This record gives sequence, structure tokens and C-alpha cells, in this order.
Amino acid sequence: MAAKPRATAQKPPKSAPRLRILMGEAIAVGPGKADLLAAIAAEGSISAAARTMGMSYRRAWLLVDELNRVFVGPVVVSETGGRRGGGAVLTALGQEILQRYRAMEERAAASVAEDIRAFGTLLHGKTYS
Repeated sequence: MAAKPRATAQKPPKSAPRLRILMGEAIAVGPGKADLLAAIAAEGSISAAARTMGMSYRRAWLLVDELNRVFVGPVVVSETGGRRGGGAVLTALGQEILQRYRAMEERAAASVAEDIRAFGTLLHGKTYS
């Protein structure tokens, strides 16, 4: 039986700034962690979010653990067992982090859009949007 292709959270290539919010040496939040938070919110579990993104459960769990350690409170809470087998949800803090990060991405992209278009003309080959 052929392997089923994995769904990923990757988007088509485009020109845009990629924000990483550093806290000392650690990346408190960046594009990957934000995508993971969004996937957890949509899927209701860390394992389902990991599958959606094409990453291992261990990698997703480690990222969630890091998020929960660097912020003032839990970002994701999980429940084990239960009638539906447990799951995970973003806390109010996690929702705020994701919302603020996405808003910063939008503002950053808008503020450099003209420069990105100009920069695109300097690249060899492809046109970027």
C-alpha cells in the first residue's frame, strides 16, 4: 500500500518578513510555533496538530513545553484520557499570544511591502508577491 501524503501547514512561497520574537537565546514565538498553536486550536490536540503539520508528536510536545515555560503562564493545556481520549486547548494567554503574533506579522508585511516588491525585481528568475 502506498504511503499517504502528509498534510502540512506550509504555504506557497511568497515574499514576506518572518518574525521571531527572541527572549534571550530562545525563540519565544516564531512562524512555526504560531502555526502549531493555530493547529492545536483547530484540531483540539497536540498529536492531531503535529500530524497536520507533518511533524512528530515529540517535536510538537517539546515546542509546546517550551512555550509553556517561557511565558508567564501556560499557553496550551492538555487533558489525558476521558471519554473522548483527552485533547489540548489554547489558554486565554495562548490565544492572546497567537492573536498578537499574527497582528505583528500583518503589520510587518504591510510596512515592508513596497520594499519587498522592489527587492523582488533584483532577484534572478521568479517574480514574488
